[in-house]
Amino acid sequence: MSALLDGAGPGTSTGPRAGAATPAVADAVRAVRRAGRRRHVTVAAVLVVAVLAMALVRLLLGDFTVSFVDFLRILGGAEIPGASFIITESRLPRVAVGAMVGLALGVAGTIFQTMLRNPLASPDILGISLGASAAAVAAIVLAGASGLPVSLAALAGALLVAVGMHALSRSGVVGGDRFILIGIGVAAVMQAVINFLLARTDLRTAQDALVWLSGSLGPANDRRALYLGAALVVLLPATAVLSRRLGVLELGGEVASGLGLRVRPATLGLTVVAVALVAAATAAAGPVAFVAFLAGPIARRLLGGRPSLLLSGLVGALLVLAADYVAAEILPGAVPVGVVTGATGAPFLLWLLATANRGGRSE
Repeated sequence: MSALLDGAGPGTSTGPRAGAATPAVADAVRAVRRAGRRRHVTVAAVLVVAVLAMALVRLLLGDFTVSFVDFLRILGGAEIPGASFIITESRLPRVAVGAMVGLALGVAGTIFQTMLRNPLASPDILGISLGASAAAVAAIVLAGASGLPVSLAALAGALLVAVGMHALSRSGVVGGDRFILIGIGVAAVMQAVINFLLARTDLRTAQDALVWLSGSLGPANDRRALYLGAALVVLLPATAVLSRRLGVLELGGEVASGLGLRVRPATLGLTVVAVALVAAATAAAGPVAFVAFLAGPIARRLLGGRPSLLLSGLVGALLVLAADYVAAEILPGAVPVGVVTGATGAPFLLWLLATANRGGRSE
């Protein structure tokens, strides 16, 4: 490729005709790359605007409408009876946690889907989210925990499940289909654990556990936003560094190894940050279903088939904010956000399976 771009090199000067064609091919390659970068920047800018617009809608509209001018006054420190409490104590932490949860799940889902080269390989399907859920339900049912201890239990559960899957598959995500099959089996076991715990506890405790399992932004507060923000400050830069190898890994383990990449350390590093992102998001809001599964394929289609962690994160944030607005303000009775994302994701999963059966793959 470098010889192609340079327009010279061994084997390229085979005659006047080849020498004239090489610069034209190189110009064509550069033009395609420039078009790809422009499309990436354009789509990213549109998604940023969409996320900000959806955040404003979620902040200002609802049972109690706040004007944009009053919102700016509140941010400046003014005290407006009623509006100040709703914005600072309820809607602002909820929007912040929702956006960060969507960002983390979108990025993590795309990492797994790209490394395993399978759009079905999201943390929802692989059992990592269910591992966090099983640990959280165990903390609620067996220890009567609530709040931060439940979030810490979810964090530990996701990490333990990921370590177990890596040990069972021996080669981690390099194992490809083997890793996915182990993940599906682990998900079934974790679901059985959750059902057993719910069947053995009293009705009130089971109700608390079910609310958490639905994935909700209702309990969001400043402290959860702070903890999740601190986790993302550490994890996202690490993801950006490690993801430089993601494009090579998408070619497959053997090809990546043939190109000189140390596949196992590269996949292990990306797996660790992806699991940590899922664990942090689940600890903050519970298992918000199908966001990790949906964000990556949607971002790919917006970008013409190429993966992008940035666009996947933005799509994830937009999905969670829009679903939360629908769940809290449009549907009767205010349901958890996970109910809306689950209802959206299930038909998408069926469509993806149907497409894969017809064409051998979905993208």
